[in-house]
Amino acid sequence: MKKHNFYAGPCILSEYTIKNTADAVINFADMGLSILEISHRSKQFQAVVDEAVALVKELLEVPEGYSVLFLGGGASLQFAMAPMNFLNKKAAYLDTGVWANKAIKEAKLFGEVDVVASSKDKNYNYIPKDFESKVPADVDYFHYTSNNTIYGTEIRKDPDVPVRMICDMSSDIFSRPVDVAKYDLIYAGAQKNLAPSGVTICIVKDDALGHVDRVIPTMLKYKTHVDKGSMFNTPPVLPIYAALQTLKYYKSLGGLKEIEKMDIAKAEKLYDAIDNSKMFVATIPNKEDRSIMNVCFVMKPEYAELEKTFFDFATERGMVGIKGHRDVGGFRASLYNALPMESVEALVACMKEFEEIYAK
Repeated sequence: MKKHNFYAGPCILSEYTIKNTADAVINFADMGLSILEISHRSKQFQAVVDEAVALVKELLEVPEGYSVLFLGGGASLQFAMAPMNFLNKKAAYLDTGVWANKAIKEAKLFGEVDVVASSKDKNYNYIPKDFESKVPADVDYFHYTSNNTIYGTEIRKDPDVPVRMICDMSSDIFSRPVDVAKYDLIYAGAQKNLAPSGVTICIVKDDALGHVDRVIPTMLKYKTHVDKGSMFNTPPVLPIYAALQTLKYYKSLGGLKEIEKMDIAKAEKLYDAIDNSKMFVATIPNKEDRSIMNVCFVMKPEYAELEKTFFDFATERGMVGIKGHRDVGGFRASLYNALPMESVEALVACMKEFEEIYAK
């Protein structure tokens, strides 16, 4: 039976990425060696990094004056590394979920944090509408999380604020065009839309670095990694190679505008099925706040006792990874770039079949 992979991360990767990466595990660049055993300083792997950097810049239309880094530690390390490098006195943060909240906690270790708006009062089921007007002009930067995987909200445009921005785009990077020029830093754990877990992509504005007063450990300085081209220490070689395959795949699809169209179409099909369902309801009431990456939904109150029944029903039909996060419950279908429309159609058909059997 075909499996339909809705895991939130690590998650589905394209067949192109998986096949090419698997081939490189056996024989990388016709070296007669595995990608797992070659030197990260070999000319063959340097070519991988160079091509990956070039494709990131091409796909996101990164302007001059920015460096693309491939680092370890996940987005969780960036929660601390970003303020360590950019926060002098005060920064503004938007609180829209668990990961945004974790970033706020880390930033407070390095300076004053102004939480300009929060949706915590309603269990993060909306995006505060007035947050842009609340960002002060005297802060070092404004930080936000673009997509909230746990709760299923997303900010799908670059905010208009009076200061430079830093963004955690871990779960929706490469799903839409971005005005990179507005940002001093964009970071993203790769395990959603790019590669297996183990590498984090950082896009950093070069001349924004070196302006804080504190002493920064060498390994935690962006400038260290910029100067060494992500080779200051041994980088996560296999995930970087897989990331390159994904970037090549994205280019073959026509770039981010085409990918965005495909992602919106997938999300609209699933949300439409949920909104017209007798048994299911979306956890995010405002359509403009809904993520197109992570669709969260629950059983309506009168059918709540059938939650496990539906989960088992869907699992038997090849749906994998649809259980909702423990903070939300219900179900979550992650529709990352590599997920085909066929899988969304299969989930919708499964939901309708379940309704025909169980709806009162």
